[in-house]
Amino acid sequence: MHGELQELGRAVKQVQYRQHRALDGALSAVGTTLAQWDALRAISRSPGASGRALAAATFQTEQAFGALVGRLTAKRLVERRPGHGRRIEHHLTPAGEQILAAGHKVADEVLARCFAALSATDRAALLDLLQHLITEPDA
Repeated sequence: MHGELQELGRAVKQVQYRQHRALDGALSAVGTTLAQWDALRAISRSPGASGRALAAATFQTEQAFGALVGRLTAKRLVERRPGHGRRIEHHLTPAGEQILAAGHKVADEVLARCFAALSATDRAALLDLLQHLITEPDA
């Protein structure tokens, strides 16, 4: 039994790795990386969010996210603003919005290729199964 579960875990990781490599390579054509685009996407979904919340949303440590957003700020893609108390809020600049939009187009093309071997029904079933695992409480 453990062999099958380990094989399943490895297969999920292999698909994720292949998808990330393809996205990272394609996003370079629009002047960003997967990590940067993911950060822009998270900020867009939650404008004004704290670094802590955005780090969690992008599966990074606060320190790693802070370094990443520092690079995005230097590129004038993200703006940090004072929030309530000591909180720093994060917002996209117009240039950040443009890179995000360009990245969405790239991601749609890459992901269409990544999942091309699956029918629409299979993709829906896979999404349903993964969402079930995501919402399941940790053991």
